[in-house]
Amino acid sequence: MIKKLVLVFIALFAIQSYAQETTASPYSFYGIGTLKFKGSVENVSMGGLSIYKDSIHINFRNPATYGGSNITTYNNESRPVKFTVGGSHTSTELKTDSSTDRVTSTTFDYLALSVPLGKLGFGFGLLPYTSVGYRLESRNDAGDIDTRFRGEGGLNKAFLSVGYQITEGLSAGVDANYNFGNIQNSTIQYTYNSDGDPLQTKSRETNRSDLSGLSFNIGLHYKAMITDKLELQSAVTYAPSSDLSSANERSFSTITINNSTGEEFELDTIEADLAANGLDDTSLTLPSRLSFGGGIGAPRKWFAGIEYTTQNTSKFSNVLYQNTATTFEDASTLSLGGFFIPKYNSFTSYWSRVVYRGGLRFENTGLQIENQSIKEFGISFGVGLPAGTNREPFSNANFGFEIGKRGTTNANLIQENFVKFKISLSLNDRWFEKRKFN
Repeated sequence: MIKKLVLVFIALFAIQSYAQETTASPYSFYGIGTLKFKGSVENVSMGGLSIYKDSIHINFRNPATYGGSNITTYNNESRPVKFTVGGSHTSTELKTDSSTDRVTSTTFDYLALSVPLGKLGFGFGLLPYTSVGYRLESRNDAGDIDTRFRGEGGLNKAFLSVGYQITEGLSAGVDANYNFGNIQNSTIQYTYNSDGDPLQTKSRETNRSDLSGLSFNIGLHYKAMITDKLELQSAVTYAPSSDLSSANERSFSTITINNSTGEEFELDTIEADLAANGLDDTSLTLPSRLSFGGGIGAPRKWFAGIEYTTQNTSKFSNVLYQNTATTFEDASTLSLGGFFIPKYNSFTSYWSRVVYRGGLRFENTGLQIENQSIKEFGISFGVGLPAGTNREPFSNANFGFEIGKRGTTNANLIQENFVKFKISLSLNDRWFEKRKFN
C-alpha cells in the first residue's frame, strides 16, 4: 500500500503543478460557472453513464452504490477499501463567425475514499463542482476595446456518502455535501477622447462572492439476474433544491494599465455599500436534479445502458448579478454508453483483461443567451488498465478521451470545440489488515 500511496501523491503533484487555469470557457461568465464535475473518468468514458455498480470503482453520482456487495474477494481475502484520484486536460477551440482561438486548461477533478462494512458502506472526498475562468472583451464600432471582462473561481464540494443494502439487489443511500468557494470578476471600461485616442485612466468594477451551504443527494440502485447470463441494473437519484449563502463585496477603482504587460495599477478605490441595498449577504438557489436509467449486461463481460437527467435550472436565481440577455431554462442530459471486457480472468493476455468503454452524451446546459439555447455534445472512449499484482489484481488506471462541442456561432455567440483527456487511479486494498507470521 505504501507504493500505491506514493503513486497517488505523484499523480496529485503532477495534476496540481499544471492546474493553473481550471477552465477557459466564456460560458463560465454566467451563473456560478460551467459544470466542472460530470462523474468519474469511468463515468465520463461511457458518455456520463452512472447507473453501473461494481466492487472496484467508486460511483460518485449515486450514494446507493456504496452499500452492500462492494467487498471484493480474491483468494478468500477481502479488499474492502477503495481510493481514487482523477484529473484532466482540456484543449478548446473558441470559434466565432469571423475568428478562432485556442485555449487549454489542466485540472484536478476529484479525490475520494470508500469503505464498505457489510451491508453498510460510506465514502468521503473532495471535488471541484463548477468553474469560472474567462477573459472577454467587447469592441466599439471603430474596432477599439470598449469593455474587458475577467473572472475566476468556482464552487467545490466536500462530501460524505452513506449507502445501505436493503435487500439482495436493492440499495439506498444519501450524500451530504458542503459546498464552498468564491467567484471573482472584474469589468474594465475604456474611454476615448474626441480624436478616438484612449485615455490613460480607466474605470474598473470588481466583485467577489464567497459561497457556502449544504446540499443533499438521495439514490436508489437495483440489480438482478434476469436470465442465467444477463444482469439488469437500474438507478435513480434525486437532489432537492438548496440555498447557498453568498457574502458579497464590490468596489470601483480608477486604474492605469501597462500596455506591455497588461498589469493593472490602482489610482484610487471606493468600496460599494452593498448593505444599503441588502446585497452584502444574499441567497443563491441551486436547482433540484433528477436522474434515472437502466441497462443490461453480462457480469464481468459487457454492459450497455441509458440514463436521463433533468435539472430545474429555470429556478436558478442570483440577485447580485443580472443580465437581460441571459435567461435560464430547465437543463437535461441524455447519456448512452457501456463497456466490454474480452476475458477478465485471462492469464495469458493482459489486453484481454482491459476494460474498453465508450459512450455518447447530449446535453442542454439550461443557459439561454440571445434566445439561443446553449447545448453540448460529447462522444467518449476510454480504457481501464489493470495495475495490480496477481495477489492484488483489482487496482487499475483509467484513461478517458472525449471530443465534443458546446454553444453556437449564431447571434454572435461562441462555439467551443473541445478535446478532453482524463486520467484516474483506482486503488483497492485492505489498509487495516493484521499481518500474520508463521
